[in-house]
Amino acid sequence: MKKIFIILSLVIPFHTSQALSVGEILDWVKPLWPWQDSEPTLVFELTDTAGNVYTQENTRGKYLVVNYWATWCAPCLKEIPVFVEFYNQHKDQVEILGLDYEPINLKAINKFIERFSINYPIILYDQKNESEYSKFGEIVGMPTTLIYSPEGELLQTFMGEITLDDLNKFISPLS
Repeated sequence: MKKIFIILSLVIPFHTSQALSVGEILDWVKPLWPWQDSEPTLVFELTDTAGNVYTQENTRGKYLVVNYWATWCAPCLKEIPVFVEFYNQHKDQVEILGLDYEPINLKAINKFIERFSINYPIILYDQKNESEYSKFGEIVGMPTTLIYSPEGELLQTFMGEITLDDLNKFISPLS
């Protein structure tokens, strides 16, 4: 911590005359921080209801939308058609993972998927996936949606119902 203050105290006087923001100064100083490269990246392995495995490796290169939801959550149910429509239009550039955050069996969730015509992967909160849910951060309410860039950087967290406009706003215009 002392090193950071020393570096900043040396750098800030030289750059304040150029009217740089603190962010720009930090960007300039970042290469001097050897521990910066060792920051942990998002690492996960989730298995959907069909047995397909999703990891940070096979979702890289696409926007990743992680949606925590439950069958009893009214706002969650309202946003399902939004995800279905968005996934229909952009499945080549976006991966949506619906993380069902409740204990429910596979037969019941498959009926639910069919009833709501869900076309994106649904992940069950089961023994296999349970420990992976926390890797995306603490969830305090549902629905919660996280949007990651194709490089794996968290772009936005939404708590509450998400709209098509929200998805379009935080995911670069896709055609």
